[in-house]
Amino acid sequence: MAEEKQGFFKRLVNGLAKTRENIVSGIDSIFSGFSSIDDDFYEEIEEILIMGDIGINATTAIIEDLKKQVAEKHIKDPAECKQLLINSVTDQMRVEDTQYEFEHRKSVILVIGVNGVGKTTSVGKLAGKLKDQGKKVVLAAADTFRAAAGEQLTQWAERAGVEMIGGQDGADPASVVYDAVAAAKARDADVLLCDTAGRLHNKRNLMEELRKIYRILEREYPEAYRETLVVLDGTTGQNALVQARQFSEVADLTGIILTKLDGTAKGGIAVAIQSELNIPVKYIGVGESIDDLQKFDAEAFVRALFNIEET
Repeated sequence: MAEEKQGFFKRLVNGLAKTRENIVSGIDSIFSGFSSIDDDFYEEIEEILIMGDIGINATTAIIEDLKKQVAEKHIKDPAECKQLLINSVTDQMRVEDTQYEFEHRKSVILVIGVNGVGKTTSVGKLAGKLKDQGKKVVLAAADTFRAAAGEQLTQWAERAGVEMIGGQDGADPASVVYDAVAAAKARDADVLLCDTAGRLHNKRNLMEELRKIYRILEREYPEAYRETLVVLDGTTGQNALVQARQFSEVADLTGIILTKLDGTAKGGIAVAIQSELNIPVKYIGVGESIDDLQKFDAEAFVRALFNIEET
């Protein structure tokens, strides 16, 4: 497990290379280029963080915190600010309650997100992870609007070695969830994992659909703990934040899966999402393989971002 974690950290360091170029190299040049800590110094850092997709709110909080610490510790040398800045970024990403409750009790996990963000893939990878933990998993293919979603999920179910309940294309997603709940109960499954459709351009339909699914779960499976995860594409930067906000208006989000962090310069969005929405990023994806979806660790993320080896 430690080896897997170490391997993932290396992939994360590599995956965040462009983000690092985008943020860290600029910050380093500020620390070495300024001889005193003044308004220009703070402004330059602020600009780099905002350009690095860390978001205005998170950046403002980071800069305020930095100013406070510099004053309290009577720091005069800009170079001494680097560790303080790293600590501030880490603090911004601390969200209360990132428990993975669903690992410890009978649960239903609804996964939502627009098409193209890696939603079905994330569901498949999550199924594989839970199965590896010795859990009995049933998959529900409740994204019945995208023709290929069911086929794609079938392949993931086979790869992960878990059972899948599906419906015909265009079937009522709630009826698929209903059948899947019956199957999960009959097989005494630990986790029912539901891939649902995400169509944000028609929020009312999506809301109705989710309400229907929630009603079925409340009625048919009240004893199951419920988790709703939204999948966001890390390469879309601020757009991912907008989507997260919109989904939080229609669903009771408990966490975020942030995909495609490898090879994007917009990895800073992970900081913005945690800080601005106070919804924890629970998993991040940095590649195609089943092991490339891992639990999110804010400190490891910031270390990878600044390429700091664990001490």
